[in-house]
Amino acid sequence: MPEIPIRAFIVSLVAIRKCQGQHQVLLMQRTQSLAGEWCQIAGSLEPDETAWQAALRELREETGLRPKNFYSADICEQFYEADRDAITMAPVFVAFIDPEAKVRLNHEHSTFRWVSFDEAREMVAFGGQRKVLRWVEEEFIQRQPNKHLLVKSGLD
Repeated sequence: MPEIPIRAFIVSLVAIRKCQGQHQVLLMQRTQSLAGEWCQIAGSLEPDETAWQAALRELREETGLRPKNFYSADICEQFYEADRDAITMAPVFVAFIDPEAKVRLNHEHSTFRWVSFDEAREMVAFGGQRKVLRWVEEEFIQRQPNKHLLVKSGLD
């Protein structure tokens, strides 16, 4: 029986800061694949790299930011790619960023915005992204993140 392959080679990260009492999400406008679309941080794993290490590396490479706190979001972003006839799954991470930290974009993005969760859900292109943003807001903003999701080694 034919099967649809499931690929897990990328990670996704939602960067959050608290500014003037409001939580904001970092979105960036892509310049390469999906050019012009707004997205959170994402990227591929490198050889011998764990998912959480890839998420931290992508955060640094794409934005120059380092988290104050770093968590596994306990959810995967998933989507079907028709051109590959495959399902891609990406573990999601959450990084809390100092509100004074400055974003330094790399070549993969043309601009960025810190926006509310509501604005972010309106800006992103895909339902899976909106689902992830709702989850992160519910589990990391509206309630205290579970201590078991904290990735301590990511802050060394």
